[in-house]
Amino acid sequence: MGRSFAGRGFIVFFIIGITAFLSLPRAFAEPKGTVVMFHAGSLTMPFEAMEKAFETKYPGVDLQREASGSQAAARKVTDLNKPCDIMASADFKVIDKLLIPKFADWNIRFATNQLVLCYTEKSRYADQVNARNWYEILQRKGVVWGHSDPNLDPCGYRALMVLQLAEKYYRKPGLYDRLLANRPLENIRPKSVELVSLLQTGNMDYAWEYLSVAVQHGLKYVVLPDKINLGNYKEDPFYSQAVVKVTGKKPGEYMDMKGESVTYGVTLIKDSPNREAAIAFLDYMLDPKGGLKILKDQGQPPFIPCRVPTEQMKSMLPEKLKKHVTVKD
Repeated sequence: MGRSFAGRGFIVFFIIGITAFLSLPRAFAEPKGTVVMFHAGSLTMPFEAMEKAFETKYPGVDLQREASGSQAAARKVTDLNKPCDIMASADFKVIDKLLIPKFADWNIRFATNQLVLCYTEKSRYADQVNARNWYEILQRKGVVWGHSDPNLDPCGYRALMVLQLAEKYYRKPGLYDRLLANRPLENIRPKSVELVSLLQTGNMDYAWEYLSVAVQHGLKYVVLPDKINLGNYKEDPFYSQAVVKVTGKKPGEYMDMKGESVTYGVTLIKDSPNREAAIAFLDYMLDPKGGLKILKDQGQPPFIPCRVPTEQMKSMLPEKLKKHVTVKD
């Protein structure tokens, strides 16, 4: 009887030991370490929520984020050589133009947005402004309005595109120049989210922002017609009439940014210091039940599935990410 009990005990302990041993590789395979991410300022709030959820799932990972204008984020990689794992841009074309092919191989388009004119109860003519008269109010003496720097932030050049398109849509020759004449240079800030605090404190009456930013910060806003808000891909032929010149890859170089519906992009930097953990975060970020749900909940429509323009680019993606992506230009 004693031997039988001892035998059974040995078998139980043996099974427990084998089970523990087999679980070790999985534990060791969990991502860990620091992941550095440079991203557009308009993604700050959803990425903050994603960071908390991801670090709860993988407590061994520390996601460190730096928000800025998208061009500024790309130049931290290209010009400043700052270590980085992931770069997420409010305009996928920033990744295409500044990072591919030297610093990145692929570019996943994961969300859209639209531009709105934001204001608060403190704003001049807050009780009058609407989708029919906004461009008249922005020309009035004493009205303080602004946008982000077109050379640093896509929201900046998109704001200028909206004004160019408004001139055509409303058939008001010279409207673009008249609007800018009532916007001093000091009303241009490095990134669009910096304008939020100016609105909230009453130091600015109106500012151009993405709809998601307006929703996240509880701002009042004017929704513009689809023809000019850059939020409807079906209007891309009309949007393409707007062109803004911004600084290029090198000092003294410039590149033309042509009007197109708002599309966000994300990429993995080629020399990512923590590639495994970075891919694990991207896997979460692009999951319809994970990061994309957070985007949707915070007022920013995600692409489900996410998109790449060619089969060749899809073939370059890490295996974990391919399931989240379809080929669509």
